[in-house]
Amino acid sequence: MFVTFEGSEGVGKSTQLRLLKTYLEQTGQPAVYIREPGSTEISEQIRAVILDKANSAMEDMTEALLYAASRAQLVREVILPAIDEGKLIICDRYIDSSVAYQGYGRGLGAQTIKYINAYAIGNCMPDVTVFLDLPPKKNWRGDRQDDRIEQQSDEFFERVYKGYLAEIELSPSRFVCIKPEFDKNATSQKIISALRQRGAIR
Repeated sequence: MFVTFEGSEGVGKSTQLRLLKTYLEQTGQPAVYIREPGSTEISEQIRAVILDKANSAMEDMTEALLYAASRAQLVREVILPAIDEGKLIICDRYIDSSVAYQGYGRGLGAQTIKYINAYAIGNCMPDVTVFLDLPPKKNWRGDRQDDRIEQQSDEFFERVYKGYLAEIELSPSRFVCIKPEFDKNATSQKIISALRQRGAIR
């Protein structure tokens, strides 16, 4: 199965992905772990361009197209071969991030982003998407501004969050919405239980 993780900045996504990986390794469930943008030599180079704080003049459409380009490489080089081999794939962000961040956050429009990415991914959509549902005002982001995206305004991240919620309403069967708790292990158990129920893991 193809499982993706989504959420705004500072919701504990990286922590939960790490805890899930630990659980899967301890229970003998092999998986392919990838991130977006990145996880191929070409995609990682595109990632560096997108996130570089020196690229403050980057146009919003340039950003959207770069994400799609990175995704196109990842799909064909890693995801589709793994699916063909029947492997479990765990991906940190995917097309929903582009829809939320560039479609809603940047104001390019959800349909524009979906149109662009139709060429990038074809029919390669996740079976299950775990959404860590924490509003920007309640997240654990702090004052971190490690990359160009994290430098965006609070208003930007509010639009991103609302974009996620709007997209979840359109595809409720694909999404698993998890309210993160302060206890990261409690949150992890919620995620593991939900993925078991979906038949993604055991």
